[in-house]
Amino acid sequence: MVLADILKRWWVLRGKQALLCTGTDEHGMKVRSYIKTWRETYIERSQDLASRLELTNDHFVRTTDQDHREAVQFAWTRLQERGYIYPGKHEGWYSISDETFYPQSAVHLIVDPPTGRKIMVSMETGTEVNWQSEYNYHFKLSEFREPLLEFYRENPHWVVPQTRMEQVVKAVSEGLQDLSISRPAERLAWGIPVPTDDTQTIYVWLDALTNYITKAGFPWAPGKDSEQGWPADVHIIGKDITRFHCIYWPALLMALGISLPKNIVAHAHWTLGNKKMSKSTGNVVDPFFALDRFGVDVMRFYLAYDGGLAQDADYSNYHIIEKYRKALQGGLGNLTSRIVRGKGWNLRVVVDQCTSRSMPLHTRNEHKLQKEFLDGLPRVVQESMEKELDIRAGLRAIMNLIYETNRYISEMQPWKLVAKPYVASHSKEEPSAELATTVYLTAETLRKVGILLQPFMPNKAAQLLDTLGVDQERRTFDWSQKVDDSYGTSKVEVGRGVEGVLFGPLQSNF
Repeated sequence: MVLADILKRWWVLRGKQALLCTGTDEHGMKVRSYIKTWRETYIERSQDLASRLELTNDHFVRTTDQDHREAVQFAWTRLQERGYIYPGKHEGWYSISDETFYPQSAVHLIVDPPTGRKIMVSMETGTEVNWQSEYNYHFKLSEFREPLLEFYRENPHWVVPQTRMEQVVKAVSEGLQDLSISRPAERLAWGIPVPTDDTQTIYVWLDALTNYITKAGFPWAPGKDSEQGWPADVHIIGKDITRFHCIYWPALLMALGISLPKNIVAHAHWTLGNKKMSKSTGNVVDPFFALDRFGVDVMRFYLAYDGGLAQDADYSNYHIIEKYRKALQGGLGNLTSRIVRGKGWNLRVVVDQCTSRSMPLHTRNEHKLQKEFLDGLPRVVQESMEKELDIRAGLRAIMNLIYETNRYISEMQPWKLVAKPYVASHSKEEPSAELATTVYLTAETLRKVGILLQPFMPNKAAQLLDTLGVDQERRTFDWSQKVDDSYGTSKVEVGRGVEGVLFGPLQSNF
């Protein structure tokens, strides 16, 4: 959810209209077993978590919503009218947890460590499967092997990261079996019934995947799909549901005559103690506790900075504290304090001095390199966010410039260039060109970083820009590539000591 929100905020920063949908899948056998009060509590907690993370989602989809139910049944009817659905007997290894059948080649026998039982499990997800035979409806997935492979060839980077793309191509190349897309209502009544057969319930993944087009207004009048945001620019999913989103979903869309999403990001998982998180074993993290302890901006930063795209990442309070102290408090926070609390210069005077005339900002190689780094940052971050869809790379590029700038200002030591002590906030005296250049290039780094950090840490980025005195209308992406001659007078009290700093001391080291 956080990654999706960062991408949405990024496009808003770029001046584009962006829509973000998230929600809950409430149908299926595993959900049916929960009492209604638990389901409602789960929904409330999901919505509360989205709010606590300050997600800017435009829609929170529930698969029990009436408009979603109507969209799913319309999709079924269209698939049936086009000849892609037929009845028949289905046998296979069924996972209640994954709500899907697996072929023999996709399961194997293991010994369950906690119980010592010999069980069959899915090779892909590790969930237990049992042999089932039943009458239901099938989707002609096998007819889409070649259309899918052709689409993959034409869009070789459709799935990110590339390793996941290669896995998808390999799976489809090896052949596709027709997909069971309904379940007997006597076994599964908690779901959307097949429109023409109330003895059958629509397969949970056909139900759930349709949510992507529900809030885009499906079913559309001919040629009107793009008016409400479809096709999606990107789906963001966990790697364990790649097959459903990258094989089943595009095939269903092709059968419906609907455009495919432009990209799919299948990120890796978070582990805890280098072990898979699991509610059954208690190996989980309480997100509300983490938000209470570290705050929303710190948690958004950590999840984006350390979260794995290709490889799993291990969650740890130690890692959060380490990143807080090095990257945020010691990096960004320290650099900000060095500039806005400097006793040898008035930042507003420096900005005016360096933007109102042709000052030689490249008098030393150190200045030239610093300006090259900060001028190139917006382009680097834009490429990571838009072309590579690598949010972590974008954030790390920003933080790398912060680290480099701290080294730059330590090497230049502008405090030693001050001619005489004076009250900086009141002095109109212009400092030397060398001092002004160092302070200005560092302030420019902070200004651009503050603009680019807004999708990641909206509150702290706003505080940073307020501290620098950047006008609200000059906080767009375009302004990260322009000269701003108006900032330098803080809009907030910068304080003394720990008061007014971006990142104060933590209350605990554990």
